[in-house]
Amino acid sequence: ILDEINVVLQLGMATLQEVLALLDRKATQTEVILTGRGAPEALFERADLVSRIDAVKHPFEKGIEARPGVEY
Repeated sequence: ILDEINVVLQLGMATLQEVLALLDRKATQTEVILTGRGAPEALFERADLVSRIDAVKHPFEKGIEARPGVEY
């Protein structure tokens, strides 16, 4: 699981080419999960499954900041 890899890409901490190369090198039977908002179209094209999750209600809306052990 590459948690929040799409944010990593947006911040320039890794390149799309690096992530695509990693996917090219994975074993055939290995499944890779990429998470985070703002995935580039190239990852959508390579994916077998794409899901979008929308927040219906979130504590942040009440001013509650992210908490260790819950949100991270």
